[in-house]
Amino acid sequence: MFKDKVILTCALTGVLADRKQCPAIPYTPVEIAEDARRAYDAGAAAVHIHARNDDGTPTFDPAVFARIKAEVRERSPIIINFSTGSLDEDTTLQERMLAEATPEVAALNMGTMNYAKFSASRKQFVFDMIFPNPFGKIRRLLEAMNKHGVKPELECFDTGHTASIGPFRELGLLQDPLQFSFIVNVLGGLPPEVEGLQLQTKLIPPGSHWEVIGISTCQWRMLATALVLGGNIRVGLEDNLYLPDGKTMAKGNGPLCEVAARMTRDVGRELATPEEARKILGLKPL
Repeated sequence: MFKDKVILTCALTGVLADRKQCPAIPYTPVEIAEDARRAYDAGAAAVHIHARNDDGTPTFDPAVFARIKAEVRERSPIIINFSTGSLDEDTTLQERMLAEATPEVAALNMGTMNYAKFSASRKQFVFDMIFPNPFGKIRRLLEAMNKHGVKPELECFDTGHTASIGPFRELGLLQDPLQFSFIVNVLGGLPPEVEGLQLQTKLIPPGSHWEVIGISTCQWRMLATALVLGGNIRVGLEDNLYLPDGKTMAKGNGPLCEVAARMTRDVGRELATPEEARKILGLKPL
C-alpha cells in the first residue's frame, strides 16, 4: 500500500551551526515551530529537532523541549523527532526529556566514533571530537524510550553501528519495524558513496525502514541515491545550508524541503503524509 511512499524528514536546527553561518537557523521554540510548519507545507512528514536556548546555544532542558513540542503541535500534525545525542555518557537529562516532553520518535546514536570536520583550504580541523556512545549509554536510552512509548530512530554513522543492533534485539529493546538513519560524509564515519549506502541497507533486518542523511552539499546526490534504492530522505539546515548548486544558501528549511519534494516526484515516487508515515513506522495515530 505504501511501497512507493517517501517519508521526508526535515532537521531544523542542529547544534553546531549558528546564525553567523546561516541567518535562517531557528533558535526559539516559536521559530522552530514556524519552520516545522513551513517544512510540513513543503511536503515533510517529520521534523528532527535539537533544542536551543533563545540565544542559540544548545540545551537539553526538558522544559525547552516541551515548549517546542507544544508550539509545533499548535501549527501542524507533523511527526516530532527529538535528538538524544550528547558528548558525554550521562543520560539523565535525555531520560527526563523523554519522560516530560515525550516525542513520537527520538534519534539514538548507535556507536562511538571520531567526529570531525577538516577544512582543506585552511589545512586545519574545524572541529575534532570524540562522540561517545558506548553500549551502556545506548541501553539506558532504549530502556527510557520503551518506558515512555517513544520509537527509536537508529542513527548509524558507519557499518559497525548498523551491525551492532543484535544484542538490543536479543534484550527485547528493539521492536519491529526498525527505523534507521544512515549518516554519510562525517569525517570519521561512512563516506558519501553509493556502495557504502547499499552495504548499509543489506545489514538491516527485513522490513526495516531507512533514510539517508547527507552532510554538506553531497546531500543532494545521496538523496537521489536513496530515492532510487527505495529509502526515505532527510534535509534541513542541521545537515546542509545550501541549495543544489552548492553556492546559494537556503533562506530557511522550507526551500530545502521543496527541492527534496520535487526530487521525490521527479523519480516517480510520492511523499507520505504525516498520517501515512505514522502507519509506515508503526506509530500511534495523532
